[in-house]
Amino acid sequence: MKIGLYFGTFNPIHVGHLIIANHMAEHSDLDQVWLVVTPHNPLKKKSTLLDDYHRLQMVFLATQDYPKLKPSDFEFKLPQPNYTVNTLVHLEEKYPQHQFSLIMGEDNLKSLHKWKNYEAILAHHEIYVYPRISSEEENLVPTFQDKNHPKIHMIDAPVVEISSTFIRNNIKSGKNIRPLLPTKVWEYIDHNLFYKK
Repeated sequence: MKIGLYFGTFNPIHVGHLIIANHMAEHSDLDQVWLVVTPHNPLKKKSTLLDDYHRLQMVFLATQDYPKLKPSDFEFKLPQPNYTVNTLVHLEEKYPQHQFSLIMGEDNLKSLHKWKNYEAILAHHEIYVYPRISSEEENLVPTFQDKNHPKIHMIDAPVVEISSTFIRNNIKSGKNIRPLLPTKVWEYIDHNLFYKK
């Protein structure tokens, strides 16, 4: 099976994440998309980052109705801090029957050359890239140039400009952001009073 790995803190997961993940599952040759919840890096103090379990639970709630989308806590089991190249090696060992690819935004592709062992990733894995609007400052930074690499697939997915930071800030200031979240995720956040402080 061909699996696309969509990494994120998902703090919280929102409809933008689902739109991208579902588009990749439906409009590429991927059989499934695993939403890999990135664990809290113990070396970084991130007070706004919810506990790993809560973020995983929200991804579970958000993907329940999408058979091709799966929540994954795989990185929770790996030593921290962790690199994508290590995660891929561990996944291949555990699931030799699957073929793993990466899903990333165009903004992340631009910095691919800064990733640990990025050449090894490109040699063994395909990368599916969705469009992102980049700022003028981002366009001035030196970027990964080889968009025509045979392993890189530019996917004409919808451009979604919703951020988890925007959602957290608006919950904190008492705004109604329900349309930006899957219903079950909104209910989970509201019930647990997350992001209020």
